[in-house]
Amino acid sequence: MPAQRSPRTSRIPPPPPPPPVPRELADLPYAEYLQPFDAGGRLERERAYDTVHFDGEGFRDADAGGAGFVESAFTSVEFDGGRYRRARFNDVWLHTVRWVGADLAETDWTDAEAVSGALAGVEAFEARMRRVTFFNCKFDSVNLRAARLRDVCFVDCLLRDVDFGEAALEGVAFPGSVLDGVRLEKARLARVDLRGAAGLGITAGHDSLRGAIVSPAQLLDLAPALARALGIEVRDD
Repeated sequence: MPAQRSPRTSRIPPPPPPPPVPRELADLPYAEYLQPFDAGGRLERERAYDTVHFDGEGFRDADAGGAGFVESAFTSVEFDGGRYRRARFNDVWLHTVRWVGADLAETDWTDAEAVSGALAGVEAFEARMRRVTFFNCKFDSVNLRAARLRDVCFVDCLLRDVDFGEAALEGVAFPGSVLDGVRLEKARLARVDLRGAAGLGITAGHDSLRGAIVSPAQLLDLAPALARALGIEVRDD
């Protein structure tokens, strides 16, 4: 009597988990240890900022390349221009923080959380992000080419004209977010969940969607662009 085959397990990925809930300043495990930043001070290169609270500050053309920010909080801070290349942001919390025209290339972000922030005209190529969550943030003309994102979540965000060319995205999700004019040329995707995105405006790099998870409705919307990217001619005659 032939052996019975075990039932085939489904290969359909499970639905995405509900998005996390943003924390408040008081919820941070290091909140009681935060010390206010010297209001008259300047950000300095290669300096270590540990358990510092930056509140209501405005930094214009600051030079803090290579600085390290550890267990620190930023509330209502504006970064206008400035050079922060190779700075490290480890276990930081940012609320209502604006970056305009700043150089964040090659920065390292780990266990960071940004709420109601904005990035416009920012250079963040070759940045590294691990376990980072953005809530209700706006990205406008942000260069993330060759960046490495792992376990990053964009919740209810707007990503307009964001360039992920040659970037590596693993375990990235976009629940409630709108992608508008996003570029993916030569990007490498693994477990990138697009099912929860409210808008999927990808203008280039459709052939790099291997490794992404989409809904049936999204697949239908992407079909014409995928056919063009793969050189498939669709005819009804």
